[in-house]
Amino acid sequence: MSVWDDLDLLLDSPSSLNVTSNTRGTVKDKANFNVEADVAALQEAIEGIGTTEKTLVEILTQRSNAQRQLIAKAYHKSTGRTLIADLEGDTHGDFEDLLVALVKAPAVYDCHEVINAIKGAGTTECTLTELFASKSNKQIKAMSEVYLAETGKMLIQDLKSEVSGDYGNALLILAEGKRDESSNVDAAKAKADAKAMYEAGEKKWGTDEGKFIDILCHRSVPQLRQTLVEYKNISKKTLQESIESEMSGNLEELLVAVVKCIKNVPAYLAERLFESMKGLGTTESTLTRILVSRSEIDLLDIRAEFKKLFGYSLYSKLESEVSGSYGDALKHLCGQD
Repeated sequence: MSVWDDLDLLLDSPSSLNVTSNTRGTVKDKANFNVEADVAALQEAIEGIGTTEKTLVEILTQRSNAQRQLIAKAYHKSTGRTLIADLEGDTHGDFEDLLVALVKAPAVYDCHEVINAIKGAGTTECTLTELFASKSNKQIKAMSEVYLAETGKMLIQDLKSEVSGDYGNALLILAEGKRDESSNVDAAKAKADAKAMYEAGEKKWGTDEGKFIDILCHRSVPQLRQTLVEYKNISKKTLQESIESEMSGNLEELLVAVVKCIKNVPAYLAERLFESMKGLGTTESTLTRILVSRSEIDLLDIRAEFKKLFGYSLYSKLESEVSGSYGDALKHLCGQD
């Protein structure tokens, strides 16, 4: 049985979609933090002949984001230059992208990932799917505020011109960051929702995608977990299996991601990490995004789910897939297993 079919433990387990503590992260505040010493070390690493990449890795991966914000501020005060601009000038490629990501505040980084996904020709739907399916309302609202401050436009309006059809409808509902956050579960409503989705999909010829979108993108996490259990009782299949057999393309990927995140965000992100490293070549942007953005939220849980799903540790997979200073920085964020 896969991790996605087991609904028994679902109703009692906590969810990263409404978690507020950061006790499951791999990166914590550094004790005896000395901002002046860090700034001096970074300056020396950047201004000396050749960049001392080891210093950059050790400082930027082993301070919390709040501490990195203080470093960036003090660095600017000391040099008159921004730390991000100096990192961009002194490092390159994936290593540069990772260091710059670490120096940005979480909401700013999330916002820039959305901008990268929608700019230029074509839209990177898989990135948008991952970002909006795995984020809490609070994270989505913070990202939208940064977007407005930086572009002068509403994120939702810009997304509207980039995504269309049923996929666009579902993504835009998630991007509003208005998922119900009540912890109360209405069992009768869960049964009715499960029946409505069963009748809109499995039971009829053709699928009424709108019914699935409305329920999956609006209801609270506890409510949807109960609905998943009810659905399996009615259909004898899991809702994920039904979506996979009834839909295709970006909409299928988004709704499957939503269902997976309702069950277990860390397991969903562990799968995303695995996908980014399988076969020829590695999707570094996905590795960077997940390891940076989850390092203070639930990376310990992602590591545990990775091992459960694939039988070996995330750290060992990184060791075989990424190298150089970029690989070192990712392994520092991941933390030994």
